[in-house]
Amino acid sequence: MIVPKGKLIIIGGAVDMGTNLSSQEGIVKPNYLKFFEEGILKRILTESANHLDPVVEVITTASQIPEMVGEEYIASFKQLNVKQVGILDIRTREDAKKEEYINRIRKADVVMFSGGDQLRLSSIFGGTEFLQMVKLRYFNEDLVVAGTSAGAAAASTNMIYRGQSNKALIKGEVQITAGLGFIDSVIIDTHFVQRGRIGRLLYAVASNPGMLGIGLGEDAGLLITGGTMMEAIGSGLTILVNGRKMSETNIYEVEMGSPVSIRNMRVSVMSILDKYDLVQNQLIIKKGVKHEEGFMNVPDENL
Repeated sequence: MIVPKGKLIIIGGAVDMGTNLSSQEGIVKPNYLKFFEEGILKRILTESANHLDPVVEVITTASQIPEMVGEEYIASFKQLNVKQVGILDIRTREDAKKEEYINRIRKADVVMFSGGDQLRLSSIFGGTEFLQMVKLRYFNEDLVVAGTSAGAAAASTNMIYRGQSNKALIKGEVQITAGLGFIDSVIIDTHFVQRGRIGRLLYAVASNPGMLGIGLGEDAGLLITGGTMMEAIGSGLTILVNGRKMSETNIYEVEMGSPVSIRNMRVSVMSILDKYDLVQNQLIIKKGVKHEEGFMNVPDENL
């Protein structure tokens, strides 16, 4: 296992940026999303090596409204007194080849992938020198790589790119492809609680129980250091789905379009300041008490 020197921050979407972008995208934010000043964006900056005057580059490739998203990030980071915020408006694989953009990645302290469509990220950046440079710096230098919504979903080696929530436990509905590869052995879903995506993650983990499923709620994030220790940040909840001790599934036997059964899939819930050790597969509640993961039988109507 290659231990990255950089830090990875994945966010479930609708991060409180102190602006009106969420309302423009039709996202209804709960009243408790008031973590802007001391929340996720602030934590991204404080975790950077040059936290007093960081160079931040925001990649809006996943979004269908890149100009608007870029403007909102500039405004948000400037509220946190960040003077050097750039937008990498990369829309094609040809754009990703531009030396100007690669040089800007070489100088960045923070690289942030915005929300949108994660398949755009994998298809535009996969195999490019641009992505190679981001990963080279992440694994060998103190670079912070952050992603929200699609940017978080694409962060792992394998990613979910398709699957309706209400049909997720039907064989063939959830589609998985290669992600950007900043972290192995996990699979990430976003807007998790608000969009009822538990079935998507259960299916993904049942199909490969060696992966830990990470379901990020809105304004929920994980700070991952050394590729092994995850700390919950932000106001939302993170759901973990662990299939290592799953006792049985029929996912490999049933025909395409048939419902899938799973027995004893383990599920945990993380809230702010909780930690999870990916090596020991152990949740550490914020009071410092270590808890065994609970388990539940699925499918279940109460999910």
